[in-house]
Amino acid sequence: MPFAPPPDWQRHFSAHRERLISLLGTGRVGALPDGQYFHWDKLRHRSPPEGLSPADWWAAVKAARWPLRKSVPMHDLAGNAFHFCPVEPVQEHLHRIDSRLAGRIGAAENIANSAQRDRYLFSSLIEEAITSSQLEGAATTRRVAVDMLRSGRRPRDHDERMIFNNYRAMATIREWRDRPFSPELVLDLHRQITEDTLDDPESAGRLQTPDDERVEVRDNRTRELLHRPPPAEALPERLERLCEFANRSLSGREFLHPVVHAMILHFWLAWDHPFADGNGRTARALFYWKMLQSGYWLFEFISISTILRQAPGQYKRAFLRTESDDNDLTYFLLHQLEVVGRAAEQLDAYLQRKTEEVQSVERRLRTRIPLNHRQIALLSHALRSPRAEYTFNSHKRSHNVAYATARSDLLHLAELGFLDPSAPGRKPIRFTVPADLAQRIESHEDRH
Repeated sequence: MPFAPPPDWQRHFSAHRERLISLLGTGRVGALPDGQYFHWDKLRHRSPPEGLSPADWWAAVKAARWPLRKSVPMHDLAGNAFHFCPVEPVQEHLHRIDSRLAGRIGAAENIANSAQRDRYLFSSLIEEAITSSQLEGAATTRRVAVDMLRSGRRPRDHDERMIFNNYRAMATIREWRDRPFSPELVLDLHRQITEDTLDDPESAGRLQTPDDERVEVRDNRTRELLHRPPPAEALPERLERLCEFANRSLSGREFLHPVVHAMILHFWLAWDHPFADGNGRTARALFYWKMLQSGYWLFEFISISTILRQAPGQYKRAFLRTESDDNDLTYFLLHQLEVVGRAAEQLDAYLQRKTEEVQSVERRLRTRIPLNHRQIALLSHALRSPRAEYTFNSHKRSHNVAYATARSDLLHLAELGFLDPSAPGRKPIRFTVPADLAQRIESHEDRH
């Protein structure tokens, strides 16, 4: 459906001022028709309240939103500030994100231990690297990309290089979480993201200059101009202001929710489009950086690009709605909040699935495999701690039993294939957890 810029609501409101003010006083029209923050391109297809034209309805809705605006230090080319409205849907989304992702260590048992954490983190970094690159046109299949990153082989072509660079940049963001934003670091991040992927290699890690042909945002299919970014002359100062805003501690009267703060940085960099290429990938990386810096450590395990790739048109439309409607960031925020919410649901589903898998295996151990309580306790620990090591002495101390009893317990588990002993001749003998312990337990049960 073609995008429809909104009509001039202020002119319409002025022309019908008394009637529309009276309407607002009745409470029949507010900032959230049917509880939704509609843009004109959606509102125009809905039936307005009785006696109103679509233009009347839009002008009244905008007038109800106008006093709610909260400005941010980002401005368009005419000097007009961007803003958002902290309406109920925004607050509800933020509450859900805080409940799911802000330091919820207890609920994240399956990724709190180092081995599970590293395994899932590696998968998450791979997923974000692949899908963020695919959003920008990389055509490499997921299977090939995963094979490249897991094996450590060098990328073979341009698209694989995009994915490899994204993976490296996401790992860098984890290391930089406690570092303040600066133009130099943003440029370094862009260099990592675009190295060996640009037509002009010198453009990696460099803002566009007045001598460059300035990039524009166009529709991939129709080539219609969607967004003309600021001129190159303004980019250094705008990047300085972006970093200043990123590092600002917004509390008290200036309070800004950290998630909203991170999302505005995402929008700001993408709107400025300061680089020859790689703007979207860099903008999403800045968002991750700020989220981790703000204490949302579980965000390491989330891929927003996986969700964005399912409906890339909505992502682009969120930018268009903001720019076309008085720089109202609420549209972009609501879209991104929904994306983060869906990504958090995927993390929840993973945690629940892993918990149920461990509990299922433990039930089998207790009821279907003839083991003593010490052996069951050790295997339960091993399922949750895949990097653990056990010795005769450690097992002896843990259960306060004789050395011979501890030795018998561990050797029996090794005979069953539930523990891997160290190489013959190594003293003391150490027993490690097989990577496929759960599958070995299930296979043993099936055979017996």
